[in-house]
Amino acid sequence: MADSNTAAAALDSVALARRCAESMYQRDTATRELGMTLKTVSPGCAVLCMPVRDDMIQGHGSCHGGFIFALADSAFAFACNTYNETTVASGCSIEYVSPGLPGDVLTAEARELTRKGRTGVYDVRVTGGDGQLVALFRGKSYRVRGQVIHDEESQA
Repeated sequence: MADSNTAAAALDSVALARRCAESMYQRDTATRELGMTLKTVSPGCAVLCMPVRDDMIQGHGSCHGGFIFALADSAFAFACNTYNETTVASGCSIEYVSPGLPGDVLTAEARELTRKGRTGVYDVRVTGGDGQLVALFRGKSYRVRGQVIHDEESQA
């Protein structure tokens, strides 16, 4: 009986994570307008992709670091808001490893390292279409008041 309860709770937590991500995505104009798409989400994890468009290319012919940062930051945001508790960034950093290339599709995979009390730490790996590492991002989260899914959404 305990195994079936554990499995049901895991399914419920995945469903909640997906509902939170869908709700956030609908309200997140910046993420949508930059062409980011949400590929997968589960508790504490999220994967987003973004095509490198011509208007994202900087003077050296590769993707501007600000766009790579935005992709990693969005993946971080989706990952740390999968528990229906409004969570924001309290700090983050990024290390650029290789360029994002014109026409490539970048993928940001965010994973929770720890979450305790009001704080958490998340790592995000950004890779190019060939799987090459583009950037490493670490975000620190802080839970504030409120829920991700608004009351009208939770009744739907």
